[in-house]
Amino acid sequence: MSEPGSQGTKPGRLSKRQRRRRRKPDPSGEARGVGDLPPHLGETLARAESALAKALPPQEPRKKKNRRRRRRGSATAEAEGGSARPAPAPRPADKPARPPSGERGRPPVYAALDLGTNNCRLLIAIPARPGQFRVIDAFSRIVRLGEGLSRTGSLAGTAMDRALAALEICSQKLAARDIKGLRLIATEACRAAANGPEFLERVRRETRLDLEVVSRETEARLAVSGCGSLVDRSARGAVLFDIGGGSSEVALLDLARGPSRRLSSHIVAWTSLPVGVVTLAERYGGRDVTPDLFQRMVDEVAGHIAAFRGRNKLDAYVGKPGFHLLGTSGTVTTLAGIHLGLERYDRRQVDGLWLKDEDVSELVGRIAGWSFEERMANPCIGSERADLVLAGCAILEAIRRVWPAPSLRVADRGLREGLLIDMMVADGVWRREPQANRTRQNA
Repeated sequence: MSEPGSQGTKPGRLSKRQRRRRRKPDPSGEARGVGDLPPHLGETLARAESALAKALPPQEPRKKKNRRRRRRGSATAEAEGGSARPAPAPRPADKPARPPSGERGRPPVYAALDLGTNNCRLLIAIPARPGQFRVIDAFSRIVRLGEGLSRTGSLAGTAMDRALAALEICSQKLAARDIKGLRLIATEACRAAANGPEFLERVRRETRLDLEVVSRETEARLAVSGCGSLVDRSARGAVLFDIGGGSSEVALLDLARGPSRRLSSHIVAWTSLPVGVVTLAERYGGRDVTPDLFQRMVDEVAGHIAAFRGRNKLDAYVGKPGFHLLGTSGTVTTLAGIHLGLERYDRRQVDGLWLKDEDVSELVGRIAGWSFEERMANPCIGSERADLVLAGCAILEAIRRVWPAPSLRVADRGLREGLLIDMMVADGVWRREPQANRTRQNA
C-alpha cells in the first residue's frame, strides 16, 4: 500500500508534486530566517536579542506581515553618484570564506547601518531596476544612545549597552550573508560625545563592526540621496529636512533648471541644527509640555535657523505653488500615521504621503493637546516616543515658520537608503553594458 501523499508512484521515486517542491527556488533568492543560520550564529543572535529585550521597554507585538508581499517589496531612491566606494569593514573571524556575490548567478548584496542618537538601523538589499533596490533584510531598534549626552557630554553606560546589544544582532545578520558592499556609519551622538572614540573601539572589539563617524555635511547629502526620488519633479524649489535625535539636517534644493539624476547637485545651501528630539526633550522635558513650553522650544529652534546664512536662498519660491517641504524622520512619519488613522504603523501607506499645510497644523495642535498617557496610547507613537514626539513637532514648526509651504511630503527613508544608492552607483550595478560587449557575447 502506498503511503499518504505518494499514491500512484513507484517505491523509491518522488511524486510530481514532491519533485516540483524540491526544484522550487527561494523567491527572495537571499532571504534567510534565524532558523537557517549556522548553530553558533543562531545561538549568539538569540542571546543578543534577549539582552536587547531586557534593556528596552516592552513593545506591543507586531502582526506578521505577508511573507510573499515582503519579498516583493522594494525601496526606491534616486540614483546618485559622487562618492567613491567605501572600503568594506572587516568580516567576523569565524565567518567561512565564500566566493564574491554574483559569481553564483545571484545579484550582489549590499548593506548599510546607521547608528544615530536615538535609533540603530540596518538595511540589506540587492539591486533591482535602475535607481532602485529590493530589501531582503532589515533591523531597527530604539536604543537612545544619546540619552543624557546633552547634560554630561558623554555616552552613558546603560545607553552604550543598549546600542551594543542591537549592534550584535546586526553583526550576526551581516555575518550570515555574502556582502559585496558594506558601509556602517555613526552620527551625532558619537560625533559629540567625549567618550565616542572609546565606545567605537568597544564596538569593534565586541561586535567586529567598524563604524565610521560621518560629518554633518555628509549626513545632509546622504539624506538627499536617500529621499531624492520623492522630490516633486515639477517643483521649482524644496527644503529637505531630517529631524534626528541629536541634530537636524536641512538642505535647500533649487530645482528651477529642471530635475537631474544627481539631486545633490541642486543643493544651494545646507545646515545642521544642533538640536534633535532627544536633546530638546531633555532640556525642556517631554512628559508634561505646556503651550508656553512648546512655544519656547519652537523659538529656540527658530533661533538656530536664523543663524543659518543660506536660509534665504529659496526666497523666490517659498510659500508659492511649486515649492514644498520633504521630511524624513520619526516625527513626520508619526504625523502621517495619525493622519491616516492607522491602528498599526504601515510604512507602505506612509512613505511618499502628501500632507497639506493645514493638515500639518491640525495634527501638531492635536498632539500638543494630548496628555502623556494619551500620546503613549496612540499606536503610531507608543511608549518609546511619547516623550520625544512634541520636541520633534517643535522642530518641525520652526522649519515651517521659516520656509512656509503649501504641502509637506513624508519620507520613511533616509541615510541607509542614501548609503545603499551611493555604493550601488559607485559599483556601476545599473550601468548598461556596452553594445560591443553584448555583440561579442551573443556571437
